[in-house]
Amino acid sequence: MKAQQSAGKEYVAIVKLHQHIDKVKSLEKAIQSLTGPCFQRPPLISAVKKELRVRTIYETKLLDYDEKRDMGIFWLSCEAGTYVRTMCVHIGYVLGCGAHMQELRRVRSGALKEDDTMVTMHDVKDAQWYYEKYNDENYLRRVIMPLEILLTTYPRIVVKDTSVNAICYGAQLMLPGVLRYESGIEVGKEVILMTTKGEAIALAIAHMTTSTIATCDHGIVAKTKRVIMERDVYDRKWKLGPFAKKKETLKTEGKLDKYGRVTESTPEAWKLLFGEPEKGTSIKAVANKLGVSEELPKQNGDSKKSKKAVESEESEEEKPAKKTDKKAEKAKEKEKKKEKKDKKKDKKSKKKKDSSDSESSDDE
Repeated sequence: MKAQQSAGKEYVAIVKLHQHIDKVKSLEKAIQSLTGPCFQRPPLISAVKKELRVRTIYETKLLDYDEKRDMGIFWLSCEAGTYVRTMCVHIGYVLGCGAHMQELRRVRSGALKEDDTMVTMHDVKDAQWYYEKYNDENYLRRVIMPLEILLTTYPRIVVKDTSVNAICYGAQLMLPGVLRYESGIEVGKEVILMTTKGEAIALAIAHMTTSTIATCDHGIVAKTKRVIMERDVYDRKWKLGPFAKKKETLKTEGKLDKYGRVTESTPEAWKLLFGEPEKGTSIKAVANKLGVSEELPKQNGDSKKSKKAVESEESEEEKPAKKTDKKAEKAKEKEKKKEKKDKKKDKKSKKKKDSSDSESSDDE
């Protein structure tokens, strides 16, 4: 995955010096001096162009040094694309004795480290056999991890379920589709779009900061870079909201073109809200500019009622219904009691008849 390839890496390398050095501290200083942005030209045998480029080395540490064999072991954390072979040659240049890389081991790539999460292909085969034989998937779930483990380092934006399928079809994430978001989001930074269940939808590039998302109502939050989730996992819910319906009515009235773009006859409020989607706007700001009260578009020609009015109407409607329900329940309870009494009377009468029959047979 490209997102994983571009993530930071960690290595443990063995450098072989061409001459003996007097002090170990000189090697330690040479390794530490090669931190930060460094110029590198890839070696002759490499998979990329032999061009001068800059790669960042974040941290280095000398682990051990063998004075008899003039070999040192060091650890480094670096940007993807750093050639450790070239770094070892540069260590030799700094010391003035020449050096080359003897061995190299990568100990971290992105979110994956040399720990319990690493498995071999034999483990995968054994887990499959165990699942097929005993129908137990615990071993298989331990070996095969979800994709989201690789994306834990990215800032997250939680998307509403109604907007998930639209993003899977290539739509940009707009502000009405955002449910929650993480702090520290910056413009141009890669973010991960995810569902409320924690499923990764897509990798995207942020077009708004955290503070802008918190203060605005409309605009593009992030543009999708790579879609991860398959289409139609969630239901299609686009073109069902109040603004989408308002857009369709403006199209039919000729106030928007057939593609929904702004024309000369478009209302000023619509131009301010949706004329420039890349700019974040709020309904309050547009209402203040136009000097109009803040309202949402009407649905089906009915004015939007307040929540309290709706609740009061519902409660008034429910009151007589509840009274009738209580009366019906009481009547049912009375009927049940009557049936029980009748059954008891029938049983008593039957017992009396049986006893009189037995007495008459004894007299005979």
